[in-house]
Amino acid sequence: MPWIVVTLKPTGVDRARASREIIGGMIVQREIERATALLSQGKALDSVAVCGAILAREPKNAIAAHLMGLALKDTGDWAQGEDWLNFSIELEPGRGEFHANLGNLLRKREKYTRAAEAYEKALQLLPEHKAARRGLALTLYDLGRYDDAEAQCRILLSGNPADAEALAILGMVLANRGQEGEAEAAYRRAIALDPTSQVAHHNLGALLARLERAEAMAALETARRLGADGYEAAYNLGRASLNANDLGAAETNFARAVELQPGNLEAQSTLAKVRFMRGDPKFARALASACSANRDHVRLQLLLAELLWRAGELTGAETLLHDLLRRKGPNPGVQSTLAAILLDAGRPEEAETHALEAAAARPDGHDVVLNLVTILLARGAAEDARPFIEAQLRRSPDSQAWIAYEATVARVLGLDRYRELCDYEQLVRVFDLEAPPGWSSMAEFNAALAATLSDRHRFSNQPLDQTLRNGTQTSRSLLTDPDPTIRAILKAFERPIEEYRRTLATASDHPLSRANVGASKFTGAWSVRLQREGYHVNHFHPDGMLSSAYYVEVPAETQDPQRKSGWLKFGEPRYAAPTLTPERFVQPRPGRLVLFPSYMWHGTNAIHGDEARVCIAFDMRPVRG
Repeated sequence: MPWIVVTLKPTGVDRARASREIIGGMIVQREIERATALLSQGKALDSVAVCGAILAREPKNAIAAHLMGLALKDTGDWAQGEDWLNFSIELEPGRGEFHANLGNLLRKREKYTRAAEAYEKALQLLPEHKAARRGLALTLYDLGRYDDAEAQCRILLSGNPADAEALAILGMVLANRGQEGEAEAAYRRAIALDPTSQVAHHNLGALLARLERAEAMAALETARRLGADGYEAAYNLGRASLNANDLGAAETNFARAVELQPGNLEAQSTLAKVRFMRGDPKFARALASACSANRDHVRLQLLLAELLWRAGELTGAETLLHDLLRRKGPNPGVQSTLAAILLDAGRPEEAETHALEAAAARPDGHDVVLNLVTILLARGAAEDARPFIEAQLRRSPDSQAWIAYEATVARVLGLDRYRELCDYEQLVRVFDLEAPPGWSSMAEFNAALAATLSDRHRFSNQPLDQTLRNGTQTSRSLLTDPDPTIRAILKAFERPIEEYRRTLATASDHPLSRANVGASKFTGAWSVRLQREGYHVNHFHPDGMLSSAYYVEVPAETQDPQRKSGWLKFGEPRYAAPTLTPERFVQPRPGRLVLFPSYMWHGTNAIHGDEARVCIAFDMRPVRG
């Protein structure tokens, strides 16, 4: 940091005093230089001591005060560091670098709004301060102000198109706006300009992992070699390993992420789910340990309860939530989850009490209201559930969840709307596909497809957060899988989808008609393998317009029309009342594709033998041009 001493030529009786001031100024300058050097050498505590000595002599020395703030920041005392940086600005408010350094600390403390203000002030004073503009771009990104963040990056790049740091920040902005192709290009350009940028390599790898592309691992490994070894690097290496079906490496990396941030909900949830699917009976041990160490961390405790519930450990989940409510008081998220657990445990009256309290405290909470409606319908209180559903549909008219519940209430109350939404003969369509080009028959094709999928089914258990029971599901989306048999079957689905869409009515009040505009786009595709006693609980798909089941392999027992083992069923809600039984069944056959609205309740009957039932499912939603 520059320090300029201005001296005036003394005259007369002031000569001696001026000499003392010159000498004193030179001493202060040397001490400031010493404090700066100590700070740059990582000796923050020594720098604090030197700055303290200067300030004892000159309490209003702005540079010493600023250095004190920076040194305290480096010792980890961010609060006092911030106070000293603010004090230095009070003394000399016209120094742009002071405001920039304050912005850096405020951003580190996650005080993003104030950080942005500090960077903006720095740039008013020093418009060419590139570090301040980069800091502002990052802070605007933190605030979710992506357009403003991009504008700052563009300013930097207009002055220097080879600014690798600005390109890396731009990549982050574009990725979070869903502009994956442009984000990838920005990261690759940053890497070309600065091959040692661990940030650019890591963020490229994170983007590619999110897109489930195989190149993710190489980018992330390069970032690790360059020194990226924090939480984000470990977590994204876990994602990339999972995409590559390397389950052991995925678990190791997710465990490392949890070790680095034991309070991180995403990491704890992902690690527990991977361990559960790998058949680990102590799948939630890391989360349980973190909960024991952080008993007042409500969201962490709630996550543990939810995962135990999903794993069928209802008593443990219920006990944990009752304890949490006793210690921390009412909480709508906790009460709503407890209500769902009680419903699963066959205690709907208790469930309703907790669900009503949760909904009263959080009336706009989607999941909270959804739980309440589920419980009311399970108790036969359709009229009580109806106002909640209608209110949610006014807010989200195309929500597959609320359309599903609208249909259920209409069925219970005998309203015509039920048949409009759930015309099973017209809206559940069956297509028996022909072999794709390159295969002589569907039998030959399905045998090849089954072999491919078998290699992708590497887990031992079903996912914790899905409707599958006693089976496995592929971890990577089939949409990004390059295998030729998978590409061929996805291509074969296109004609039936377009045929289905052409037959839809055009009534404006029908959700399918409203959504049936634009080009077809898959929003997800996966494979499920049912094992002995495997089935799907009744559910709907929240992320599509059309959903599906394509049968690759089916056991012989599915041929019995009386038992209907493994058959797809429609019309029965998740928690069915006595009168709400299935209204249509579809027999699975190899090569058969079934298409239906995503909001329709559907599930499967269990299979009972040792032969597996293997299928592919996908969701599709049109995208307007």
